Amino acid sequence: MLVYLIRHGQTVYNAEKRYQGTRDIPLSDAGRAGLHKADFTPDALYVSPLTRARQTAEILFPGVAQIPVQDLREMCFGSFEGRNYIEMEHDAEYLAWVASNSETACPDGERKADFCERTCKAFAGVIDEALAKGVERLAIVAHGGTQMASLERFGRPARGYYDWCAGNGGGFVLDASRWKTDRVLDLVGTVDYGNPPAREAQ
Repeated sequence: MLVYLIRHGQTVYNAEKRYQGTRDIPLSDAGRAGLHKADFTPDALYVSPLTRARQTAEILFPGVAQIPVQDLREMCFGSFEGRNYIEMEHDAEYLAWVASNSETACPDGERKADFCERTCKAFAGVIDEALAKGVERLAIVAHGGTQMASLERFGRPARGYYDWCAGNGGGFVLDASRWKTDRVLDLVGTVDYGNPPAREAQ
């Protein structure tokens, strides 16, 4: 089975470098215009329930039924959501969080370790379910955080957390041949469904 793990298209918050987290921010007009139909049709399509992911999935895979998974949503950044780093450059709580390498809990939000645990559990459940159904091409449309958390744990070759974030509309193609035995996914290529048009998996 091939797994396509794709990040949603651009939102106004992305353009303004604001933390959006679990806020249900839709794609911007530019974000919608900057996406194009994918070059394949998946046998199964799982999505984050947040609007920006579902809108992206509809543009990439028009007419394909979406299966929402609640715990594939982005990390909750609590009181940081809606603001960018410039607006918080004198915020003591934000500065403390940054100093911790973003490992401590956001005020009223999630701790990175807790986010990774719930996301990886949901992601692994999707892979297990798709394999059990005999899916050959699985698409998952979610968030940069989903990519980073899931592939830091399950992706091979091993990379750090922040090395697994694609651009808006971009993603990774992974081979699940070793999933049942080793619980890992092997990177075989990348895709970009923004502009320029998508590249074939290598």
